[in-house]
Amino acid sequence: MTSEVAALAAEAHSLTAEALAAIAAAADVGALTAARPYLLGRGSPLTGLRRRLGALAPEDRPVAGRALSGALATVETRYDARLEELRAAERRRRLEAERLDLTELPEPPPVGRLHVITQTLQRLEDTFCAMGYTVAEGPEIETEWHNFGALNFPPGHPARDMYDTLYVDHGPPASTLLRTHTSPVQVRVMQSRPPPLYVVAPGRCYRQDTADATHMPVFHQIEGLVIDDGITLGDLAGAIETFTTAYFGAGFTSRLRPSYFPFTEPSAEFDVQRPDGTWLELGGCGVVHPSVLEVCGVDSERWSGFAFGFGIDRLAMLRYGIGDLRDLWTNDVRFLEQF
Repeated sequence: MTSEVAALAAEAHSLTAEALAAIAAAADVGALTAARPYLLGRGSPLTGLRRRLGALAPEDRPVAGRALSGALATVETRYDARLEELRAAERRRRLEAERLDLTELPEPPPVGRLHVITQTLQRLEDTFCAMGYTVAEGPEIETEWHNFGALNFPPGHPARDMYDTLYVDHGPPASTLLRTHTSPVQVRVMQSRPPPLYVVAPGRCYRQDTADATHMPVFHQIEGLVIDDGITLGDLAGAIETFTTAYFGAGFTSRLRPSYFPFTEPSAEFDVQRPDGTWLELGGCGVVHPSVLEVCGVDSERWSGFAFGFGIDRLAMLRYGIGDLRDLWTNDVRFLEQF
């Protein structure tokens, strides 16, 4: 190999190394393609060596030409390989950015919950069932006899006025109504089952009350009835005290105050004393009037009993610190989710 061919081969080797370094340094497809004219174009240093082949001796040209072609082929092969590498990397980045995670699960829908009144009702039922009572239910549209007559309310009795009854257009006038309390359930239980009886009757009631912070025309009530041998007012006081400590806690106690109801004799209001010493009126109670027992088919000489009742809505307000009864009916989810 002549010195001229050796010099040309050495320069081709040096330019090839520079081109390969430039190819390896290209960070993306744009940078690599922008460098192609300098690496492999007609004006590139490596391609420009071909113009010097003519100055060589005829016998040296083939050797120098093969060396130069090999250098160009090496650069072009590495360029194509690097271009494919960069394109593949860009595809991966694009696919990752645009990827849809088909395994991703949607957020589960929010789970509903029981209304605070329903929670209170169920808690009351559980408490009384633990005390040995069973739960009884009855119709919300009642006859006048079941709602008033069987409970010792004679026609024209002034006690009827305090119930602000909503009558239904069915049958003779004033014969059918929306029940004003759940006491009709007690009447139906006494008519359908023989004593002994230990039942509670929860349910919805209706009166012509103007809606305010403590009254609603639709409300919930729970009443209890016990009929057995030798039941006295002392048994009633014991049952109220047992319920008070079971439902409210050991720091609470109860008391009875004389009152009047047509269907009980003697009658009382029962209050609950908070741990801070203050008293809260909760409901009414008393020994079942003998006339009520007789009209319901229960022998008052053989059996005696007591009854009690109170509002579930107000009990919920007390338990959860709710200041306005109407909040229980507006169904604002932001309010109801707190319970």
